[in-house]
Amino acid sequence: QSGRISPQALERALEALRRMKKITEGLGVDVIESVATSAIRKASNGQEFLDTVRRECGLDIRVISGEEEAELALESASHQFEIDSGHNVVFDIGGGSVEVVIAAGAHIEEIVSLDLGAVFLTETFLPRDPLGEKDLKRLHQHVRRELKKTFNDPAMATRVLIGSGGTVTSIGSMVMAMRKEQYDSLSGYEVLRSEVVHLLAMLSRKDLKERRGVAGLNAERADIIVAGVALVDTLMDRFDANILRINDRGIREGLILQSLQKHGLTSAPQASRDWRSSALALARSCHLDDAHGQTVARLALEIFDAVATEASLSPRDRELVEAAALLHDIGYFISYSAHHKHSYHLIRHAQLFGFSPKEREIIANLARYHRKSLPKKTHENFQRLTPEDQIRVKKLGGILRLADGLDRRRGGAVRRIDCRIVDNRLALSLHGEGDLSVEIHGAQAKADLFGRAFGWDVEMKTAG
Repeated sequence: QSGRISPQALERALEALRRMKKITEGLGVDVIESVATSAIRKASNGQEFLDTVRRECGLDIRVISGEEEAELALESASHQFEIDSGHNVVFDIGGGSVEVVIAAGAHIEEIVSLDLGAVFLTETFLPRDPLGEKDLKRLHQHVRRELKKTFNDPAMATRVLIGSGGTVTSIGSMVMAMRKEQYDSLSGYEVLRSEVVHLLAMLSRKDLKERRGVAGLNAERADIIVAGVALVDTLMDRFDANILRINDRGIREGLILQSLQKHGLTSAPQASRDWRSSALALARSCHLDDAHGQTVARLALEIFDAVATEASLSPRDRELVEAAALLHDIGYFISYSAHHKHSYHLIRHAQLFGFSPKEREIIANLARYHRKSLPKKTHENFQRLTPEDQIRVKKLGGILRLADGLDRRRGGAVRRIDCRIVDNRLALSLHGEGDLSVEIHGAQAKADLFGRAFGWDVEMKTAG
């Protein structure tokens, strides 16, 4: 209600952190990774909390974004389960927020962090005990509205949701108790949608004292469990999922795995150590037509080299357009329809070695505009860029789009291009075997962005 971390909550946190710090000292730990999530992000005195912990406990806590939380949840899920190549939805429910990842195989397409955590929903909608029927209805309506606003694509339907966090493991424990099953671990345990529905109905009829006695439910979670189960129920409904698969590890395991790699403490294979190998590995993992990507990259670089000096393009721009050319079609991995948009999401969230987040965003935008509409300021992905990078995307995107048109038949018919700039015209002389009229037509149809970005007309003819 106040938007602040209370003194009592601060003291509880300090007590827990002091205890953990003593344990790590006793174990002779060299490296500690400590992160804070939604509560610290949102609290008006979050920085004051971090300063106090640093002073009292000697811990430097890093505040991570909702997007980072979601990536850690997916990393854990990928480590726990064999993720198939279709659509996957992974989510993690915390106290303040829920993180949802839409992935194609293990490749992230979309990440969303929503203020729909179990504590937040309870405090906002379910303040009374016993629960009010109208309050629960308002909670459901709010969650449905937020999910519909965020995920309005029916094509995202999936049979199985993979979930982590205390709410999800509590659902697994309660269902396991209802089924009279006993397993040592909840990892991979599957719960049916009908069981979630029945569980929610049963819990919402009980007061707090009665919920504390429910088999399989930790009594300390009894106050927030109804809101959490209601969220899971609505998520399953939104994605038309019939099975909830439980990951009993989640974000903390993702952080451990990430930290092991960061500090060189794992034998897991490392990412390719140069950007081109990393891009090609990503392309091949998405079963991309390697020959077409290589051809478009070759043609794009020939055009780039001809215009770079005149257009003040840098050597790094050359690498960006080559990477985009190699990856522009990876969206086929998800769907042919709107594959340029899928390419954008896959590249934006990929672990591409050697590129900064800003450069990865530019590469993703280049792939986004290799076909269909031109960049518009109303496009959210384009709007996120600085004015300088918007110009950069138009120029490099124009080159990529033109090169893609020159391989219209995907057969590498154009072997070489002679490029000349004459009187505000880019004159292309195409060398290749046989009739190149299809390639000329394809390039003419996709010369629009190049013309706008550079202010030059494009003329094409077959050499000789």
